[in-house]
Amino acid sequence: MVPLSMAEAEIEPKVRSSLQERAELEALRFKWIESEKAGHDLGEMAIRAWICRFWNRFVRQRWLEHLHGETYWVEFDAKAYGVVKRPGLADSPLVDTILEHFKWGEENLHIIQWAMDADQPMDEIRAILTALDVNSSRIPCRFDPARPRFRHAAG
Repeated sequence: MVPLSMAEAEIEPKVRSSLQERAELEALRFKWIESEKAGHDLGEMAIRAWICRFWNRFVRQRWLEHLHGETYWVEFDAKAYGVVKRPGLADSPLVDTILEHFKWGEENLHIIQWAMDADQPMDEIRAILTALDVNSSRIPCRFDPARPRFRHAAG
């Protein structure tokens, strides 16, 4: 095994988390709360509702945590962990603005349009978008709401 450089060691994650496992817990929590409100177990329907309503936003927020080096999510590219703290990106004042756009659910096209309208340096914008690579963060939901764990876990 090749030893880490000092810069890599500073951002090497101590804990690795699973996006899918955490999402399952969030979906179960949602199912329990919604079932309590309804007065009966909403079952698979509540899990599917969570996936439809919250999955993409959940993934986007976890991706941003990964980029910032706050939490290492195993489903995202290991090279992207802590990328915004590395030389190059960390030095650009545009990175925080672009990350804010992503935080609010915008995509590359929105950011490029904003940058053009605001007369931002397009070469730098493209380099940042390439380094962040939002398209690699599109993770499909892999847990199955029809699984027995979901049908009997809460309600």
